[in-house]
Amino acid sequence: MKKRGNVWLAATGIVIKEGKWLVVKKKYGGLKGLWSFPGGFVDEGETVDQTAVREVEEETGIKTIVKDIVGVRTGVLENVISDNLITFLLEEIGGELKGQSGEIEEVAYMTREELEADPKTSKTVHLYLKEMTAKSFQKIDFNPGDVFNYTRFKVFY
Repeated sequence: MKKRGNVWLAATGIVIKEGKWLVVKKKYGGLKGLWSFPGGFVDEGETVDQTAVREVEEETGIKTIVKDIVGVRTGVLENVISDNLITFLLEEIGGELKGQSGEIEEVAYMTREELEADPKTSKTVHLYLKEMTAKSFQKIDFNPGDVFNYTRFKVFY
């Protein structure tokens, strides 16, 4: 993994298709062997929503578009590392379900009941299964002023 410094920014995507939630089991890290949502760190030159779409496709083979923001998680690890994650609701638009070799042990669409009953479901997935409600965030492309020299800028509100 690349050196991330002490400020981490990542994105994840929730994809629900015909009542089933897209989940992965990663081969590494704190979520190793647990059902979790696909996601990862923001790369240089990309926005957090682009990260969610890219990571879902890389980890699962599923192509998506952003529909909404459903959560922001922020925390501090060991009083040093700022760990931040934006969770997007995504809509499948194509692709073929296939786990990324090397990183993903298993990928599946599972029902709420299957995930709730499986002891290998992460706490974060349980939280969203219980708490996620339909919100209506809007997205606009916006330029806050040329003085900032943004090449991409979006506001979700």
